Amino acid sequence: MVGRKHETEELERLYGSGRAELVAVYGRRRVGKTYLIDEVFKDRLAFRHTGLSPVEAEGKAGGILKAQLQHFYYSLQMQGMPKSHRPENWLEAFFMLEQHLRSMDNGERQVVFLDELPWLDTPNSKFITAFEGFWNSWACHRSNIMVIVCGSANSWILDKLINNHGGLYGRVTYEIKLSPFDLYGCKEFFGSKGISLSDYDITQSYMILGGVPFYLGYFEKGRSLAQNVDALFFQPNAKLKDEYDRLFDSCFSNPDAMKSIVKALNGRNAGLSRKELVEKLKVMDSGHLSKHLKALVSSDFVFEYVPFGLSRRETHYKLVDPFCLFYLKFVDGRTGMDESFWQHGISSQSVISWRGLAFENVCFNHIRQIKKALGISGVISTHSAWSKRADDTEGTQIDMIIERRDNVVNMCEVKFYGDEFAVSKDYHLTLIRRQELLSKMIPKRSVIHSILITTFGLAYNEYSGDFLQTVTLADLLESC
Repeated sequence: MVGRKHETEELERLYGSGRAELVAVYGRRRVGKTYLIDEVFKDRLAFRHTGLSPVEAEGKAGGILKAQLQHFYYSLQMQGMPKSHRPENWLEAFFMLEQHLRSMDNGERQVVFLDELPWLDTPNSKFITAFEGFWNSWACHRSNIMVIVCGSANSWILDKLINNHGGLYGRVTYEIKLSPFDLYGCKEFFGSKGISLSDYDITQSYMILGGVPFYLGYFEKGRSLAQNVDALFFQPNAKLKDEYDRLFDSCFSNPDAMKSIVKALNGRNAGLSRKELVEKLKVMDSGHLSKHLKALVSSDFVFEYVPFGLSRRETHYKLVDPFCLFYLKFVDGRTGMDESFWQHGISSQSVISWRGLAFENVCFNHIRQIKKALGISGVISTHSAWSKRADDTEGTQIDMIIERRDNVVNMCEVKFYGDEFAVSKDYHLTLIRRQELLSKMIPKRSVIHSILITTFGLAYNEYSGDFLQTVTLADLLESC
């Protein structure tokens, strides 16, 4: 299995711990949660069940709750429980599961896998109360029980299980947040499938699909990156044309509200402050907005940060999910598009501009690799973007600032280029201006180091000394 060595080792360790384990595995849709559990445990599952999507279950006879309970009963029957009756509620359903596990207990480890757990918690179902009773009254006292729960709704997993303040407080024994592949993982994945792409195109695939394994799995051998992108988004029956809506439906109970926030943040490279977001959305600054933002941040759609030089009151929210950014830029709302849109537009100004901004996003998602390349992995730091609006002086922006505890501020310029990047005289003067502005904002004890993050390195000329260090694609593709 590609890219999940650490998670596999941890699951195997927990399997052999000799005590009751309640393990929460969460991450966005299509990131490979179910695949991970299936691959690690294969024939070792005592019971498995996957909740019905609320979207699919809606409108079924008897309502969503009855549909979920009926489906749970079918899972019990299919996995060896004698024919009985559909449970009337979740308390009875978990009692039936308990009885089933007792009947097949031979002293060996019993692994119970409940997939898409948030989908089971339908309105007024009292699911959490029943699950709490199952774990606290029975399962946690059985040293051979291992319960694994999965879900794409990260905020639900965090609020209802991991950070639960009721009967499940402190009950989760281990949590795994499964993230999309980084660039190294993408390269490893393509290699395992025999798909040949350059590092330059692997990076662009990440800019589009965000390292989500299920999406990468659609790539076909013998096709270029552009041909694969057209097949995924722009051709008739494109596999990912409707994925945007499915993504939000599966991750959030209020997908329309989430999509409105994401659209408001789209195109704002430095993000928006809460005040700016409220004004743009024309909504009340309320607890509902806080809840929505928290859910988007916990699901890695949005990055929450304080821009350099500002206070916590100026916290900004920046859309960083590559798939959402690409979809909203090139797919959303467009009809009758060229079936070879990406192949034909590969050199267009729109795509070139997009690459520059998307590569900045790649860098924000690969800060560990950047710090490793700079030799500062062990140094505590914060990172953010910074911009200065034009007033009586010229406005400017810095792509990334890494503020370090060792009295160094890294001023990072990010350039996605098809060759080595050469510093021109005009750009040299711009860098001097930016450094002057930044120097007025940092403590007197600190010093500025200018860093270039680019694709293929820095071309030598009279201005190349402007940068103390250069980070390239080769560095970003390193394992961390």
